[in-house]
Amino acid sequence: MTPDFLTVNGISYRVLSLLGLGKGGYSYLVESAAGERFTLKQIHHEPCAYYQFGDKLASELRDYERLSALGVPMPRLLAVDREAERLLKEYVEGDTVYDLVLTGRMEARWLDWMEALCPRLYAAGLNIDYFPTNFIPRGEGLVYVDYECNGYMEEWDFQHWGVKYWSRTPDFLAYEARRRP
Repeated sequence: MTPDFLTVNGISYRVLSLLGLGKGGYSYLVESAAGERFTLKQIHHEPCAYYQFGDKLASELRDYERLSALGVPMPRLLAVDREAERLLKEYVEGDTVYDLVLTGRMEARWLDWMEALCPRLYAAGLNIDYFPTNFIPRGEGLVYVDYECNGYMEEWDFQHWGVKYWSRTPDFLAYEARRRP
């Protein structure tokens, strides 16, 4: 059940909608008393069969710093509530790459943009979560709306895993079929 309000460091935000549920948390679209919109990520501790976590909040913060240093476009981190395990981030409005693929509006330039970003990540020994729900077009590029990154492994890089979901491939269609009962 989606809460009506969530606080970050004592400041209350009205929850407008659930944006998504990931391995590490729930992301909500929230609004301040002044009408400003943000993304609020609530860390969760639900089990994930294919991923092992340590301190999720510390990982998010470490990953944000690592990716920021590499110049990966991401929403700005605005506040951290360590006690409640919440992050307040800039809200990036728009359809995700997943939505664009699903509705036939995906443009080749966004795939090219991702291909250009990958060498920078690989040189740093990193992969990000290349699943297309994590990317929103902004300007001439994309914004990575997650902060997750992991050590580089070829089987999980963009060319070997992520790209399978950036067009209407059998992998993409099978995922969509499982997602929509």
